[in-house]
Amino acid sequence: MKSYRLLSVSFLIVFQGAFLQGQTSDGSVQATPAASVAADTASLQKPHNDTYVIGTDDRLAINVWKEPDLTQTLPVRSDGKISLPLIGEVQAAGRTPHDLEVAIADKLRTYMTDPEVTVMVLQINSQKFNILGRVAKPGSYSLSTTTTVLDAIAEAGGFQDFAKQKSVYILRQKPGGGEERLPFNYKDVIRGKASQENIRLQPGDTIVVP
Repeated sequence: MKSYRLLSVSFLIVFQGAFLQGQTSDGSVQATPAASVAADTASLQKPHNDTYVIGTDDRLAINVWKEPDLTQTLPVRSDGKISLPLIGEVQAAGRTPHDLEVAIADKLRTYMTDPEVTVMVLQINSQKFNILGRVAKPGSYSLSTTTTVLDAIAEAGGFQDFAKQKSVYILRQKPGGGEERLPFNYKDVIRGKASQENIRLQPGDTIVVP
């Protein structure tokens, strides 16, 4: 009898490990394969970007699951293409990261089953922001995915003497045309009083330091 109970407990543990239980709307219990749940979770966590369009000189991170030789960090060439082992050249410029994932995966299916591809934009070199006025190095700079106004001021070498640090502003093009002016009070931001003003910059933004 003890042996029978031990086998029953062992079987129950294996069975529960193979399936995760989920309750349906009518209260019944439905078994779902654990592998399927894990795949769904991975899919939800996979980053996609359906809005940003990749440009030349952008730096990309290409990851192919369980294929370290195909996982690379590389720039988009001036012809808008990237080169990867096995599949050669792929057009990257003009596509969103999600579109590029699909294109790479389609080419890889010649060599493997159901490749899992992730494309991340590490640095947006194809798009710029401008900073003018009383900073050490005014000019045009490459825009990264996380550049804030504080980052931009630091990249431009900081303020010159007599800069009006409370009166900085950002000029941004409106989608429908025209321009908006966004205030930035440096003194308040660094004191934590106006952190909402330290916005992430968008392509074409111009920071003006009076």
